[in-house]
Amino acid sequence: MTGSAVRRHAFRRPSRRGRPRWARPLPAAAAAVAAASAAVTLALAAAPSGARPVTPSGGTVHGTVTGAGQPLRGVPVRLWAGSREGSRELGRARTDAAGAFRIRYAPPAGGVLYVEATSGRRLRLRAVVGVGSGGAVRPRTLDRVTVDELTTVAATYALAQFDSGRQVAGPAPGLENAAATSFNLADPTTGRAGRVVTDAANGARNETLATLGTLADLVSACATDGPRCARLLRLATPRGGPAPTDTVQALLALAHHPTLSTAGLYALARTTGDHTPALTAPPESWLLALRYTDTDLYAPGRIAFDARGNAWATNNWLPGTRTASRYVSVLDPTGRPVLGSPLSGGGMNGGAWGIAVDHGGAVWAPSYGTDAMTKYSATGTPLSPPTGWANGGFVRPQGVAVDQRGNLWIANSFGLSGKPGLGSIVVYPHGDPAKAFTLPHSGLNHPFGLQIDARGRAWITNSQMDFGQLLDSRRAGTPGKLGGSVTVIGPDFTTRATINSSSFQGPLGLALDSHGNAWVPSYFNSTITELRPDGTVAGVHRLPRTVFPWSIAVDGSDRVWVAGFGNASVSLLCGENVTACPPGAATGTVLSPARGFHHKAIQHLTAVQIDPSGNVWLANNWSALLPPTGGVGLVQLIGAAVPVCTPLTPQPVRPTATAENPCPQQPTPDPSAGRAPDTTSPHRYTVRPGDTLGSIAATHGTTWAHLYRTNTDTIGADPDRIRPGQVLGLD
Repeated sequence: MTGSAVRRHAFRRPSRRGRPRWARPLPAAAAAVAAASAAVTLALAAAPSGARPVTPSGGTVHGTVTGAGQPLRGVPVRLWAGSREGSRELGRARTDAAGAFRIRYAPPAGGVLYVEATSGRRLRLRAVVGVGSGGAVRPRTLDRVTVDELTTVAATYALAQFDSGRQVAGPAPGLENAAATSFNLADPTTGRAGRVVTDAANGARNETLATLGTLADLVSACATDGPRCARLLRLATPRGGPAPTDTVQALLALAHHPTLSTAGLYALARTTGDHTPALTAPPESWLLALRYTDTDLYAPGRIAFDARGNAWATNNWLPGTRTASRYVSVLDPTGRPVLGSPLSGGGMNGGAWGIAVDHGGAVWAPSYGTDAMTKYSATGTPLSPPTGWANGGFVRPQGVAVDQRGNLWIANSFGLSGKPGLGSIVVYPHGDPAKAFTLPHSGLNHPFGLQIDARGRAWITNSQMDFGQLLDSRRAGTPGKLGGSVTVIGPDFTTRATINSSSFQGPLGLALDSHGNAWVPSYFNSTITELRPDGTVAGVHRLPRTVFPWSIAVDGSDRVWVAGFGNASVSLLCGENVTACPPGAATGTVLSPARGFHHKAIQHLTAVQIDPSGNVWLANNWSALLPPTGGVGLVQLIGAAVPVCTPLTPQPVRPTATAENPCPQQPTPDPSAGRAPDTTSPHRYTVRPGDTLGSIAATHGTTWAHLYRTNTDTIGADPDRIRPGQVLGLD
């Protein structure tokens, strides 16, 4: 990929303006001061809404402001606090001849702190200096800061989904988690590149550090308010959108529209050249991606977020092997392992493609090595027995979901190869394995993905084909048998529909949007099928390239993110809410490059999910296809999506700062939810040996044809082949 190349020289090209701050070695004494400053923590505990400080005492922030490597003298600097109530100024100052400033302030009740400096009409610089206690990250407040181009890029991208263009505000935990992520990109005490973007998993291994430098160069174009700055603002104007008026708004446009003017902006950045490393060719996009690694985080399969925004991931294999992993990984929103991660015990032995958080904060994950379910407390303690829970007769369990009543639904897939027609859904009522029951059904055919909608209905993908036979047939030169379907089961545990479409060619993952539409990627034909809540096909959207889509996620504006396994990419489609897409886009319009968003941090993906800060997380499941080799780490696309409430149950909801609860509850499902099927009800009949549809109909005063029409999904194509144990509706 041409855009990932970086300049080979270690520092910027010679300039009369001197070396950039992030490339200069920090004196030992200053480094000690910076380290001590970074360790200063002020607790920003929750306080009553609207509480305001009475006197400006209790906190002081010192700092310097630089532009294009030089101190900016006489520029106004303001300290802001952002929270769910909005953004308010805490104090202001003006820099001296050395670009230094000092602001005294009263620490706010919560949220985040950030400093802004403005020079002229168009240069606006920014740095995050404080993170409150509302998220999953450690609260801290800095008393010394450097405000420059790098900190501006870091803060603007990290807070992209909470920035109106003028002020930063939003609900916890997303706002606090987002602010903390900015430190991964830039260290605000030194103004240099951050710890994570320069570490062994990123640094020279991918293009994010070079992209960061190029974006900083674009900000430098406005260090003097001249033609280059005007060109930046013109090139950063989204199609049909307003032109940015300063550097922060220009960066916001690139964070929200990452394919905007890549060639023109790259050429402009080369005319400043204040930062290294930087790109040596136009990038595919302006996305900033960070890869997070940890001990035993290897071949991750599926991701789920808890209420605080921590990422939980199953792992298929042990590092460097194809041996089943005994670990579940937990990372905080900045990629740091937490809760004792990696977690083991509880029967985990090969995490499958499924993980879900229940209403009590406990996390459920299937184990394909033990054919069992494992459970961990919200703090990481194993709650399942050493061999896991096998209640339900599992054979390769996969997708997992929790409904509104706390029932745990599990797709018992029987693997991706084997006899067609196998599979079932296992339910743990209110999460109780001792009360497990199974929902057999003729429409279930190697069920894989599973989601619950706002009405409490379970939507289940049936991968259907024998993957092993399919591959063998392709090697022999025959096309193989393709297909698939989606089954919908109601909150009363009766099947409502089995949906068939010629577009289904190996459906695996599935996601629902805020309107209740189901989006189903088909692995073998690279299409995304959109199903209306009534099960009819709303559209079939073909991706421009064959990416072998595995998984899918919908963000808070109903845009659709698709994880490509074969093509190692992530694609973005306009969803049902076309107002969140560029002018002229329709539902299903592809908003990413033709081959998807590629990045050296991204490997072969099996999962994509959105967190409460608007970061897109990806699971690097494989790093090579032949021979199959496990992938390394989770990838975070910073600030790229509209946030969603977590845990994701049942449908994506955008957090709001205006309601008392930023994540309101979904509509209550049918009252029958939470109970096993009542086979003794006068409206239900359990088939016994020797029964026929005719004999059952005669006994209950109806016709065999009516019984068949009512129970086609349960009986199947042949009305003469009913099986003992099937539960038929008599209405």
